[in-house]
Amino acid sequence: MDRKETSVLLIYTGGTIGMIENSKTGALESFNYESMVHHVPELGKLNFNIDTVQFEPPIDSSDMHPAIWCRLASIIAEKYDDYTGFVVLHGTDTMAYTASALSFMLRNLTKPVILTGAQLPIKEIRTDGKENLLTSLEIAAAQIDGKPIVREVCVFFENHLMRGNRTTKINAENFNAFHSCNYPNLAEAGIHIKYENAYMLSPEEGKGMTLQNKYDSNVAILSLFPGIQEAIVKAVLETPGLKGVILKTFGSGNAPHLDFLMKYLKAATDRGIIIVNVTQCLEGMVEMDRYESGRQLLEAGVVCGKDMTIEAALTKLMILLGLNYTTEEIREQMTVSFAGELS
Repeated sequence: MDRKETSVLLIYTGGTIGMIENSKTGALESFNYESMVHHVPELGKLNFNIDTVQFEPPIDSSDMHPAIWCRLASIIAEKYDDYTGFVVLHGTDTMAYTASALSFMLRNLTKPVILTGAQLPIKEIRTDGKENLLTSLEIAAAQIDGKPIVREVCVFFENHLMRGNRTTKINAENFNAFHSCNYPNLAEAGIHIKYENAYMLSPEEGKGMTLQNKYDSNVAILSLFPGIQEAIVKAVLETPGLKGVILKTFGSGNAPHLDFLMKYLKAATDRGIIIVNVTQCLEGMVEMDRYESGRQLLEAGVVCGKDMTIEAALTKLMILLGLNYTTEEIREQMTVSFAGELS
């Protein structure tokens, strides 16, 4: 790679990867990118340019918000022509939400946007952040015949490159914090980085990347469970201003035979609220016509979420609601793949 022609923009939003321990309180606090370079001198040995953007103040992953997704997407869009690829350092707790949102906000990507982070701060001897950071940068800079190898939003963690909107955090303790649900990994990093080109998205020829950074967060998640009470269902589905609901069901999209549940679901869809059925299982897909317990949801007007993750379904619904689409158009588009989020 030619150092003059290849460059990566590193966007530091916050998160564990960039935190140090307060000598007085013992709590983890954010520190700046210059300190990160001190702890990872290998950054200076990479054979391409790295520029940085740092959020001030750094954002804790738990404080992530759709407005920040818009800010991130806008930064990437503004700098899009200036860089070979982009790496976003992000807290792990909500990384899958941000990766999913960016995949819908940055349409028809022709360059990589890689999100990564760490379970241990970068200053720790056993940190996973160092390898995650360096390999993410290498992937963001990787090209063949002058074109980026990866051209979509991804999460890189513990040697796995995963499609961002297929990814869920599954572990709060170990380094294998993320899993690509229902879709193969896009690359594996060992001695060499092995790319699985057959699984990667290809941009639509003749069209450039477009930014869609509008959203409507008047949505809710309703998770079914044995013994769910009518008051809970009523409170969620009759929330003032509610426009969309992600309904977390059992198995292949099943719900209990409860008259009150179907009554409130049907009343909500009749009012134009979009309800999307996703499974509580990490893997597998919703098939609402498979069992009677799923068909009753179809009759209530619930949309099939197929094999989307919770994170992908929620962020996609938020973004579609931010556009001037009719209810029927949104219902239809929730079942169509925009960025490889469903099969």
